[in-house]
Amino acid sequence: MRAVVYERYGGPERLELRDVPRPMPSTGQVLVEVVATSINLSDWEGLRGSPGYARIGGLFRPKRTVLGSDIAGRVVAVGEGVTRFAIGDAVFGDNLALMGGFAEYCVAPESALSPKPAGLSFAQAATIPQAGAIASQAAALAARGSRMLVNGAGGGSGSFMVQLAKSAGVHVTAVDNAGKRDFLRALGADEVIDYRQTDFTRTGPYDLIVDLVARRSIFAYRRALAAGGRCVVVGGTSRTVLRMVTVGPLLGRLTGRHLGLLLVRQGPAGFTPVADLCAEGRIDIHIDRRFPLEEVGEALAWHGEGHAKGKVVVLVGSE
Repeated sequence: MRAVVYERYGGPERLELRDVPRPMPSTGQVLVEVVATSINLSDWEGLRGSPGYARIGGLFRPKRTVLGSDIAGRVVAVGEGVTRFAIGDAVFGDNLALMGGFAEYCVAPESALSPKPAGLSFAQAATIPQAGAIASQAAALAARGSRMLVNGAGGGSGSFMVQLAKSAGVHVTAVDNAGKRDFLRALGADEVIDYRQTDFTRTGPYDLIVDLVARRSIFAYRRALAAGGRCVVVGGTSRTVLRMVTVGPLLGRLTGRHLGLLLVRQGPAGFTPVADLCAEGRIDIHIDRRFPLEEVGEALAWHGEGHAKGKVVVLVGSE
């Protein structure tokens, strides 16, 4: 089978399209013929080995040589003990533990997958698992009528998050580059901030801040929060993440604000509710660009450099 492989951390130039053996499912696993996969920040970080936490399990060389966690495709083989799926089933899910989506076939735990909604194409379904889980769990922290700020709002998780929060009656301020202003307004954002022109931590106050690309100091976040407010980060620099875990709780107790990480619940329970909303037409899926498997490097760069409005999809097989 064809797969996009890398053996050293770095940029897209480290990627190579190769013929490799097709994997076989073990107990509790299924083999999926990949139709589509989407790009996530975890793929970009895993390729570069940065921030430092992206090297967990592989300090000097990547543990998994084929990236791609969000997958949508058809089951072509099942391992011992698999009961939820049979050969031919259309499935989708976040294969974050094993990766392997940038290939014609990949192995995934049965527990990571869900049946693909009939109303969604494989490309649409591939956009949802990781981004949808992050978005739904973050948006659930905002109360109706509260003020929420999303930094990195123009990407995959952010585009779902803005829509979910607005549907719940939340006032949303979206932060990204100026080129995404019209896109964010179309999603429903009440206010849009260009991070290149305005320091969002000097605006507000906000009841909830969700930072998908965290690089600020915890004191800056605290400054932008209303009394009793909460700030959670999902990705960002190792320094910011470490300070959120260590100093954040102490500062929160002293100031009456809550600072920490968004601990995202993995598995279908985290993303299928968003998929159902998308299938019903209540939440829109925005695919910015589609790339073939041969252009995974270009897809990763387009996403990683912040150009994408919504999700970037890699088409591997036939719908």
